[in-house]
Amino acid sequence: METIDVTVSDHIVTVTLNRPAKKNAANETMWEELREAFRSISEDSSTRAVVITGAAGSFCSGADLSARNDGAPARDQRGTMRLVGDVALALHRLPQPTIAKVRGVAVGAGCNLALGCDLVVAADNARFSEIFAKRSLSLDFGGSWLLPRLVGMHRAKELAFFADILSAADALDYGLVNRVVPDAELDSFVDGWARRLAAAPPIAVAQSKRLLNNAFAVTLEEALDDEGVAQTVNFSTNDTAEAMRAFLDKRDPVFTGR
Repeated sequence: METIDVTVSDHIVTVTLNRPAKKNAANETMWEELREAFRSISEDSSTRAVVITGAAGSFCSGADLSARNDGAPARDQRGTMRLVGDVALALHRLPQPTIAKVRGVAVGAGCNLALGCDLVVAADNARFSEIFAKRSLSLDFGGSWLLPRLVGMHRAKELAFFADILSAADALDYGLVNRVVPDAELDSFVDGWARRLAAAPPIAVAQSKRLLNNAFAVTLEEALDDEGVAQTVNFSTNDTAEAMRAFLDKRDPVFTGR
């Protein structure tokens, strides 16, 4: 592809945003390629984990506003935003667990691309910002949905209104990231997590992901019903039988996704 690199190794797909001259800012081509990549990955049962990162020391500096068609009719801008929304939904709907590996800047849509992943691991040099207000823009790429769920409403409004730059340490304190590690250790740390996810039972993990993603949209009764359905599915799989055998045999299980 023109703006992203997609590589596969040991059931792990790595998607690298690759516009280093623009700090990996997303133009329309990148949005289209990300949508295609995420939709393709979602249909690939051999993929067990997905890592999203950026090339050349930056994660993503947001949308490439220099590529914006000034004066374009509102309907054209609305079409672009539908594309951005399609990418956010495609990321959210991936059944596989996702890890954002963040170096350097992750701002605007790039920040929410990271936050939209299931897990976020940041280098100690990472910087995060909901920078939209400084560009006379409002939140996008799901930020209005993600932030209150991650940090609560008052802190979400603080991040949106002031558009401050957060250090990696501040992002960890806010609850925006899972881990902060030295830059030199970021690759090995994320690789370790990705390999652990790739070795996990994919059907069970995908169902847990779906249950958690739905948590704020259902009642406790509905959540319990959904859990019951999910466990019934799990008990019908070869992987659950393998987990029970491995427990009795005192060995590590080998999951096949069946």
